Amino acid sequence: MKLLIIDDHPVVRAGLRRLLASAMEIDVREIADSRDALAAYRDQRPDLVVLDINLAGSGGTELLRRLIAEDPKARVLIFSMHAEPMYATQALQVGALGYISKSAPPDEIIVAVERVGRGDSYIEHQIAQELALWHMPGKRARDENLPTLTPRDVELLRLISMGRSLTEMASSIGVSYKTIANSVSLLKLKLGVQRTSELVHIAIRTGISH
Repeated sequence: MKLLIIDDHPVVRAGLRRLLASAMEIDVREIADSRDALAAYRDQRPDLVVLDINLAGSGGTELLRRLIAEDPKARVLIFSMHAEPMYATQALQVGALGYISKSAPPDEIIVAVERVGRGDSYIEHQIAQELALWHMPGKRARDENLPTLTPRDVELLRLISMGRSLTEMASSIGVSYKTIANSVSLLKLKLGVQRTSELVHIAIRTGISH
């Protein structure tokens, strides 16, 4: 399997390479910077991309969008430190085939790589269970209308919870200041809040700020 690992932590890349090499034949290329990722994908055309959603710079979510725009059939497995359902939902909406956390058991990580590598979908078992509960009526996330948020909305909440200014958010996502300002205003309207501090509280309660 031709594999492209995109993660800015050398220890994580090395550990994942060793784990997968112990279970299957792989041809691996590693990328630490999202700026080089698209060029690497075009050059290698891997069977599978294993992508960290929390890359520095433009971020893994934006890179995922660009990968899917480049190749709608790209097979992408998100490999993230986040085990919250919201992140899995966001990644799948953008176009990832699978989602697994870095705290998942090694055997399950191997299964996820194998399944997504052949074009199947895979969500970590624990996250899948939480997703089922998360969408049940009466849950707090549902009361806050979070299931109606777009992937861009979730990314905005995450950046807001990190204390990013509108200018910094616009630069991170790659849009104009006016677009970000309008998007944040619409997000407040969608969630029924008036202050940015209330958006931060929602992000913290739901785990988006992690």
